Amino acid sequence: METIPAFLFGGAPGLPEMMIVGIIALLLFGKRLPEVARSLGKGIVEFKKGVRGVEDEVDNAVYSPPKSRPEPIEEEEEITSPKFEPPKFEPSDSEDQDSSEEDDR
Repeated sequence: METIPAFLFGGAPGLPEMMIVGIIALLLFGKRLPEVARSLGKGIVEFKKGVRGVEDEVDNAVYSPPKSRPEPIEEEEEITSPKFEPPKFEPSDSEDQDSSEEDDR
């Protein structure tokens, strides 16, 4: 049966593993190692701030008391359109003549 490293199952790496990681980092980054570590630390801090902000928003949304409902608008008088009234005069004979002349054409 093969031996599986403990850090794959959530265990922390021990001193020998940390020394190996440190040596590899020193070989890769050399004199820039402090600069790389500083930028990595700033990145982690910014990430934690972002996560904290999201957690705060979720907590406020879940645990905040419900906001009061808006007051219903009081009913106003119903606006109606004007009623149609038919013309009060009879069509004149001149209109009848105009239409008959058009029929003749």
